[in-house]
Amino acid sequence: MDVTSLVAKSVRQAREAKKLTLDGAAAATGVSRSMLAQIEKGEVNPTISVLWKIANGYKVSFTSLVEDRQPGVEVLHQGEPLAEDEGRYLNYPLFPFQDQTRFETYRIVIQPEGALKAQPHLKGSSEYITVFAGQVEITVDKESFALSQGDSIRFPCDVPHGYRNPGTEPAELSMLIYYGD
Repeated sequence: MDVTSLVAKSVRQAREAKKLTLDGAAAATGVSRSMLAQIEKGEVNPTISVLWKIANGYKVSFTSLVEDRQPGVEVLHQGEPLAEDEGRYLNYPLFPFQDQTRFETYRIVIQPEGALKAQPHLKGSSEYITVFAGQVEITVDKESFALSQGDSIRFPCDVPHGYRNPGTEPAELSMLIYYGD
């Protein structure tokens, strides 16, 4: 299933599980009714920021909106990324949230000068990031941290935060988001 169709199905199922009308969903997420309808019909491929608004509004994990859940052993092959910042910030969803693990993982590639300002995630959640290549600047609630290859950071992500590549080479990161109790 392609990403647009998967997102359409998952967003519709999440809304219906919450017993929300499109108007109620728009109020909960801050995403317009017409945009939600287009997403659910598979007419548009939403940005990462829009998907985070939907996930936070529905109080579900981000990956529950972008991953097809299959039981048992999973081998992941690189799929289509979700793009932001005119393609300079690429998010490759990996392992989706599961109730027993309470986390989800991503591979992030940020081109030079690429950036993403992230919305706060669910209360009590934390991010764990390791830089495998390049440089990245992580901002957490107005404080900035410079990381290079081999560096890692953990921070509460229920506050405004962001990622930026100040270097001249692509930055490659591993991101784990843990959802507390």
